[in-house]
Amino acid sequence: MSKKLTYARFVEGIALAISLLAVFIHVGKYTILTIPNILFYAWHVMIGMTLIFLYYPLGRKMKNKTRTQTIVLRIIDWLCIALTVGVSLYVILNFDVYNDCMQNNRLTDELFYLGIIITLLVLESGRRVLGNVLPIIAILAMLYGYFGNMIPGLFGHKGYKISRIVLSVFSDRGVYGTPIGTSASNVYLFLLFAAYLNVSGADRIFQDIAIALAGRKRGGPAKMAVIASAFFGTISGSCVANVVSTGAFTIPLMKKSGYQSKFAGAVEAVASTGGQIMPPIMGAAAFVMADMTGIPYATICLAALLPAVMYYMCLLKMVDLESVKYDLKGLPEDQIPDLKQALMRGMKLFVPVIVLLVMLIGLNQTPMKSAIWATAAVIIMGLLDSKDRLTLRKLVDGAVAAGRSLCSVVGACATAGIVVAMFSMTGLGLKFSNFIVQLGGSSLIPSLVLSMLVCAVMGMGLPTTAAYIVCATAVAPALTGLGLPLLPAHLFLLYFASISAITPPVAVASFAAAGIAEENPMRVGFTAVKLGITGFILPFAFALNNDYVTLAPTLQTVITWASGFVICYSLAIALQGYIEKKITIIERIAFVGIICLTIVPNIWLSLVGIALFAVLYGYRTLEAKRERAQAV
Repeated sequence: MSKKLTYARFVEGIALAISLLAVFIHVGKYTILTIPNILFYAWHVMIGMTLIFLYYPLGRKMKNKTRTQTIVLRIIDWLCIALTVGVSLYVILNFDVYNDCMQNNRLTDELFYLGIIITLLVLESGRRVLGNVLPIIAILAMLYGYFGNMIPGLFGHKGYKISRIVLSVFSDRGVYGTPIGTSASNVYLFLLFAAYLNVSGADRIFQDIAIALAGRKRGGPAKMAVIASAFFGTISGSCVANVVSTGAFTIPLMKKSGYQSKFAGAVEAVASTGGQIMPPIMGAAAFVMADMTGIPYATICLAALLPAVMYYMCLLKMVDLESVKYDLKGLPEDQIPDLKQALMRGMKLFVPVIVLLVMLIGLNQTPMKSAIWATAAVIIMGLLDSKDRLTLRKLVDGAVAAGRSLCSVVGACATAGIVVAMFSMTGLGLKFSNFIVQLGGSSLIPSLVLSMLVCAVMGMGLPTTAAYIVCATAVAPALTGLGLPLLPAHLFLLYFASISAITPPVAVASFAAAGIAEENPMRVGFTAVKLGITGFILPFAFALNNDYVTLAPTLQTVITWASGFVICYSLAIALQGYIEKKITIIERIAFVGIICLTIVPNIWLSLVGIALFAVLYGYRTLEAKRERAQAV
């Protein structure tokens, strides 16, 4: 037992040292160090993949391993680490030679073998942290690059030699390309920001604020779960991490309050998934989107604001009507924290978020500098908090947490880089886009439906970031070619890559929530689809009506926001069949009609829809008030 403990501590120490190196390299790049981008990416890949091999050792799920098996598996792990460090250091120490060869499409013998090694290591690291799906897609992409001359028709090409494939993968078009560049430049610094918010007690503070805001209301525990997950989602780009962290508290509380297990799990899964599309800190895929499109991240955040608000607004109303259906009450008064005290404690978290928003949107600074300043604000506020001061141990823990979070991002981005390289080299992305356009009859709506299906299928086996990268490379050109503006087109793909986390049969967020709820994952998954239905409708709404992703001080924006509110409430009412009590089927159909009126890009139809909603909803609400008054 002591030897295992000693080895675990040794690994922990190495991971700590690498995590601290990661902070120095990434913060230093945008403050005191001058590092060429590709060289910086090589450091990033080395750090991320080394941490993967440390945190995800070979055979970690094997039970009853013999001593010999354990030794052999550890030797393989350390061989992978040594090769990762070796290849990366070669690029770092011989950067001029490497860069000259790549810029001139020239591959020396040593670069050829190093390229094969890094390709195999990337595939293995991706397999360990993500599973088999993305590495298999990368392998198929490379096989497509080699055997393309044997494929007839639209998807055939001349075929490429192994050396050309290795060159493409090993270059800034592959492993060191846009996906890993985004991970290095943007994502890590926001992971660091989120990690320091967490060690400062963000989860507990957000939880208390959510309980204080919604705990007293009918169905309070479920509403609290939505609010807490929305708060936490702004600092966590991982829906599963969101489910596990907030769901461990909210799901049992919902069940205790009378909600069905499948409903409690689904609420948490849907609310946690929304964190990936919730500004100001969206998931890692949003940063990739900014790099791939050239659209500033701040612009993407502003565009995503109304859809994200609509997503959570509909979920809150669905939860509210569920509590009406089953007459579920709020929490007892003695379980409700004081809102003023919770907000005062939350100031040390709100100040850094305000700093981030001011830097990012107000001062138009880069996401990297904004994240660094916001992280500094977290540390300063934590040091000033006399009741829960940020200690040296917590500072170290924050760096380690950021390093651990980096593993899944590096695994996804590096492996996706191989796919992107093959798409670029063979022209597969353009061919796939042409295929979608032809299949959709050069019409936008059928092409949107096909794109949705592609994203849903890809997202079932891939994390959001990887699914978005593959779909953006293969599908986005088709949508923009049909006249859809760049921002709505990529946001459309980002939404469906995100929402796949609750889409059966493989719904990672629903499965994680089902484990906590002790419920069948498929039942949780299908309930989550019903609760998160807005996430499936919104992308079509803003693809066909760009006003939903346009924020401007105009009357059109005001009407669009009002329409969004009406659509969310009408959708929840139509699905649940309740307002303050059960409504008729005719009324449910009427609310569907209101959705159709308000969602179209016509200001007069929107106003008619808003007016009809006010009449129908107002009538039922006033009727319920009269009945309650008579009962008293």
